[in-house]
Amino acid sequence: VQLVESGGGSVQAGGSLRLSCAASGYTRSRNCMAWFRQAPGKAREGVASINSVGGRTEYATSVKGRFTISQDNAKNTVYLQMNDLQPEDTAMYYCAAEPLVYCILIESTYNYWGQGTQVTVS
Repeated sequence: VQLVESGGGSVQAGGSLRLSCAASGYTRSRNCMAWFRQAPGKAREGVASINSVGGRTEYATSVKGRFTISQDNAKNTVYLQMNDLQPEDTAMYYCAAEPLVYCILIESTYNYWGQGTQVTVS
């Protein structure tokens, strides 16, 4: 299983970025895909998740209304559209995957991880 993130970068406050996570070697039936982030000196926190069956999504309170997670099952890719970015959103963003029924945003639930993509907001 390989998860490859892309789309990170540096933006000014109020700007937008779209992250992508391409999954390979992984069957997405009844699968959860999620985005986590980790800022320097802080614990990794869940940002958003999506279930490939039905497309149910979950969001951290801090990003609701600003971030949108979506999926393209044909491309085995999950996206995170991030709008109105703020300096507190600065972090390394990681894609995670796990065959679950409920896509909860708890780090220990996920066993498959990407290498991360850096997002910096100034």
